[in-house]
Amino acid sequence: MASNKAARDGEKWVLVLALQILSLTRLKDLEDPSVVLRRGWDRIVLTSNRTNVDKVNAELVTLTYGTMVAQLCSDFNHKYGEVNQQLDKMGYNIGMRLIEDFFAKSGVQRCGNLRETAETISKIGFKMFLNITPTVSNWSADNKSFSLIFDENPLADFVELPNDGRAQDELWFSNIFCGILRGALEMVQMQVEAHYVADVLRGDETTEMRITLLRYMEDEMPPDDE
Repeated sequence: MASNKAARDGEKWVLVLALQILSLTRLKDLEDPSVVLRRGWDRIVLTSNRTNVDKVNAELVTLTYGTMVAQLCSDFNHKYGEVNQQLDKMGYNIGMRLIEDFFAKSGVQRCGNLRETAETISKIGFKMFLNITPTVSNWSADNKSFSLIFDENPLADFVELPNDGRAQDELWFSNIFCGILRGALEMVQMQVEAHYVADVLRGDETTEMRITLLRYMEDEMPPDDE
């Protein structure tokens, strides 16, 4: 189907975009970086002719991601549930590839439990890649579920959801983050479920992602891309 092809094409370039966004190297100016896609889906090599680069052009990142989401909404005839699924799948594929860079660049060892994992995601992962630190809160009694509260979301700056009477109830604009965490954690044998329960873009007071540990996947081969 044309919509499936469009989704796959979108996944390829959003992978490049996301690895720009989530790179330790902050591109100071994105008007002329050399972005090279090598070895198909297996590795992204990002280079830039500029030196001492220290930050992402936030407006460009936001507009580019927003354009991709808008295109998905069009491709899937504004069926926002399907758009959410596509964003999650894109993020999942990104997360599976991102975890190797995370360990290589952070020097962090694998965590011993979910509480350590939550703190690492918040204070090291998001801080390293996006320069934000969501708050870990709302732990369940069994310590298998927690929330990430976002005071900042660089993907959602300058964004307004479509005013069609449905988007504010159905679309999770930044759902790619849920997929990224899901894919990254599966690569360290943690199967989780991640979803948003609130978003300021929908008129909520805060943006909250809920993460639940489903099981530990001991000695299992990583899954094929979805």
